[in-house]
Amino acid sequence: MAINLQKGQTIDLRKNDRGESVYDLSQVTIGLGWDVRKQGGFFGKMFNKEPEYDLDAVAFLLDGNGKVANLGRTVQTNDGRQMGLYEGDVIYFNSMQHPSGHIWLTGDNRTGAGDGDDEQIIVKLDQLDERYQKIIFVVTIYQGRKNNQHFGMIDNAFIRAVDARGKEITKYSLSGDASMNGKCSMVFAEAYRHNGDWKFRALGEPNHSDSFVDILKNYSY
Repeated sequence: MAINLQKGQTIDLRKNDRGESVYDLSQVTIGLGWDVRKQGGFFGKMFNKEPEYDLDAVAFLLDGNGKVANLGRTVQTNDGRQMGLYEGDVIYFNSMQHPSGHIWLTGDNRTGAGDGDDEQIIVKLDQLDERYQKIIFVVTIYQGRKNNQHFGMIDNAFIRAVDARGKEITKYSLSGDASMNGKCSMVFAEAYRHNGDWKFRALGEPNHSDSFVDILKNYSY
């Protein structure tokens, strides 16, 4: 049975709630799910149109010092823009796969429609290089400040871990947490090595910024 985490709680990713090593960490899916709160009032009911929220999942791969050692390189896009953090230890919408091939981001759901995960980060934990001691999982609302959108407007937000055989290991739900009001980004959770095992900790640390770069500064040399 999957373990439902509370903020600050830590579990061993390989073990179930009875302490038995049953989960396959050769490929772990970190899933993010969310629903846009339905609009109330006359116009919300009349037009039955939900606002578009673009939530983005991001992962930072940290070394033994708790820092991102490789911030990648800057490349020029087809339209001439300069884009940084490419092919480094930050996995995000403009650099969706790590150079090692052991961690990558799947597609983008801009409405939260449907059941299950809306975004996923896949990690081959058993193959991840030893120099990576921790992974930080961040979620941001794209242009949340500009659009006056924040986590207080999101329902049924969660992060969960699923093993290689499709078994749900753990889940951390954030809906109903008053600390999310006015916050446009969130450090949801972290996975880290401990005595040869992988642990998972629910963090739920909100931030006013809608840019993961502001959070990244806390993990940069």
